[in-house]
Amino acid sequence: MKKGLKTLLAIALVAGTITTGAVPGTEVATAAAATSSSAKVFGYSDPAAGRTYIPIRVLSTFAGAKVNAAQDSSKLEIVKGNKKIVLHTGKKKAEVDGKKTKIDAAPFAYDGVTYVPLGFAAQHLGLNVKWHESTSSMRIASGGQSMDLPIIARGSLTDKPVTYRQQVFYSGGAAFRANIVTVQLMHPRVSLDAAFAHNKAGTVQNLKWIASENYAYAAINATYFDAYSSAIYRAPYGYLVSKGNMKFVNGGSNLTVFAYDQNHMTRLIPGLKFGQAYAAGQVEGAVQAGPLLVQNGVVAVNAPREGFRDPAILRGQAARSAIGITRNHELIMVTTPKASMPQLARIMKQAGAYQAMNLDGGASSGLYLNGKYITKPGRPVSNALLVKVKK
Repeated sequence: MKKGLKTLLAIALVAGTITTGAVPGTEVATAAAATSSSAKVFGYSDPAAGRTYIPIRVLSTFAGAKVNAAQDSSKLEIVKGNKKIVLHTGKKKAEVDGKKTKIDAAPFAYDGVTYVPLGFAAQHLGLNVKWHESTSSMRIASGGQSMDLPIIARGSLTDKPVTYRQQVFYSGGAAFRANIVTVQLMHPRVSLDAAFAHNKAGTVQNLKWIASENYAYAAINATYFDAYSSAIYRAPYGYLVSKGNMKFVNGGSNLTVFAYDQNHMTRLIPGLKFGQAYAAGQVEGAVQAGPLLVQNGVVAVNAPREGFRDPAILRGQAARSAIGITRNHELIMVTTPKASMPQLARIMKQAGAYQAMNLDGGASSGLYLNGKYITKPGRPVSNALLVKVKK
């Protein structure tokens, strides 16, 4: 952590805006964030057919409909008020209030979940739907309630939810080698977490040990911290949320926050708006660093707008760590030996990130996978973003 950013965060510390505990003004509204996550709920898109499918349980638990299914799930009966719909998995036929009708997409069952065409359900059950480009999710509203449903490409989940590759990218005539770990966030075996060294703020530890002690399959260093201090307490410089619990609060800067909800739908949030997202129950876990690199598929580096003054961030080249989110709800964890922020942004875009942000870099830059370093940090670190995979 260089002098410019240390000064920025020191001002916030003096002002009393960085503390441990709850985010001011959010104590009442965080019950949803503190609840442990259940099975992930997401929809599928079929790009070739131009169709979107949603889990049928969304209709029963959210849209206020009663769903009755045959034991083999071949026949589906959906009742909402006076409306009765009968569907059949694998067949483009339906009955609406006793009248036979054709549908342009057949319901299907996969991995124990039945999916129905969203357009048909919205039309006949009075759902309002709106696509949100930034989060690749569908906002579904009914009866004064709404939910954001992540949408992934049908057939994109594999038996290997975490993969690694090394790739060379080109920017301005220069070549950049990068290590890339890709995580399927909607995979049922995958979960994220964030952790401090020794599970407490103010200490440092080898990235490998942070990962190992938290049973993580993959890990990347996360927020900035007071790396050059001789003090016993090595202050972290950003929000860190784990399992819905606020482990460290930074209310004084606009540095970008990576956050995910109970459903592992991710967002990149400006620091000054993070408290609102946490209060709204959109945060199960989070780490703060910045600057923002890619926004909606476009290079969007503006470090001064986030409060950065350090020349190493504004103009310098150094070892870098970054995370990105693809349009298919995949997390990309990246390290590269030397790049400026604009170069890193172009690397992240070429790697497939639709949204991306920088993490602490330099000697802190580290990437761990399945018991081994891919990129070994040059020093112990304060905290990490973790990927866990159930066997």
